[in-house]
Amino acid sequence: MFTTELGDFLAKPDLGDEIFGPDTLLVRCKSTDDYLVAARALDGHLTATIFGDDDDLAANKKLIQILEKKAGRLIFNGFPTGVEVGHAMVHGGPYPSTSDSRFTSVGSLAIYRFARPVCFQGFPQAMLPAELQDGNPLGIRRLVDGKPEAVDLIRDRLDLV
Repeated sequence: MFTTELGDFLAKPDLGDEIFGPDTLLVRCKSTDDYLVAARALDGHLTATIFGDDDDLAANKKLIQILEKKAGRLIFNGFPTGVEVGHAMVHGGPYPSTSDSRFTSVGSLAIYRFARPVCFQGFPQAMLPAELQDGNPLGIRRLVDGKPEAVDLIRDRLDLV
């Protein structure tokens, strides 16, 4: 655990750099306005933790608004846990904690970090990747005009997936 005063924290921006591993930087502030200044000075981080009670949380909405722009996961009265591939797990955050803040670095949405949309406009069916051909020769689940294909609905009901 490390401690610093607000003035030193602001004068030395590298103190706010994210460090991976079990560490804590406690920035001593004299007022609510001071810790809002400290929060605004942060770059992107994977997590941010707030300690207090329910009344503290309700009284510090400005801090939460600042931190939600600075971190991919906000934690109340706890410590960051490990990560897992699960629909509820999001662990990204704004730059520099992730290279693309639209996507999480863990959880079921992490795959989108490796996806790049490509449009094949006006291509004949035979020249399209199999995944995009109207006949769906691979039999994959997909959306057509934003809706699941009828074949997918039938397959799901029969539990053949």
